[in-house]
Amino acid sequence: MTRTAPVPVLRLLAAILVSGSAVLLFAVHERPAGYVPLVLGIALGLAVDRTLGRDLALIGVGMGIISAIPLAADLSDAGIARFAVALSLAVLVPWAASRYHFRDPTIRFPVHTGRRWTRAQVIYLVVVVVAGYLILPPYFIGSGAYRNWPTVETGQEIGRLFVGVNAVGIWDELFFICIIFALYRKHFGLWTANLLQATIFVSFLWELGYREWGPVLTIPFALVQAWIFSWSKSLSYVVAVHLLFDVVVFAVLVHAHNPHLFDVFITAP
Repeated sequence: MTRTAPVPVLRLLAAILVSGSAVLLFAVHERPAGYVPLVLGIALGLAVDRTLGRDLALIGVGMGIISAIPLAADLSDAGIARFAVALSLAVLVPWAASRYHFRDPTIRFPVHTGRRWTRAQVIYLVVVVVAGYLILPPYFIGSGAYRNWPTVETGQEIGRLFVGVNAVGIWDELFFICIIFALYRKHFGLWTANLLQATIFVSFLWELGYREWGPVLTIPFALVQAWIFSWSKSLSYVVAVHLLFDVVVFAVLVHAHNPHLFDVFITAP
């Protein structure tokens, strides 16, 4: 009994090392150093629980693929190509390995659940838009965080920004919720798994451009998205929430660079 007592602690420590490595890999951008806790976490997971270690390795593979490219917003042809390839592989490789090699159905992308959205879910979609309208302009414009995104002036640049913001928003739910959160939830309680995935999610968003006091917004957002997915089991719903929020993000970014466009924000200068 004495020998097995530390195992739950070691299992959690392994997951913390993997999630914590995201702070170094993405937020602090110490990529050589960031791989150390990532590898140690996977190795510890394999030592105490092979299934946990395997799932931590799937998470680590996805994170490793993402870390192969710079994550600062880039609307050039090369930048869009890098994002498309790396982010796609970060989802496809763990999913394929889990499904076809390990024969594990944990990673799923439930779009058609067969259940209608409730009135509360529809109301929440409206709340998300209103909250974004009130919160995002003070954040992006007031803090100057909009400068972390490329200047967009031409119609083509604005179109690229729209596609990029929404494409990354969809990918966020595929990777952080359907893969990372789902794999953590297999081994840990709801809020432990939620905090572990949010650590990676928020670190990624920091490098993407949500800096300054951005984590005040991104931490609750990451936690709420996973919580919603935990009871709705609906990828389509969490994507709808994310995309509605990102529509406001897009409009604020365009307005910040071009004050005459989308001039509908009360708090914007």
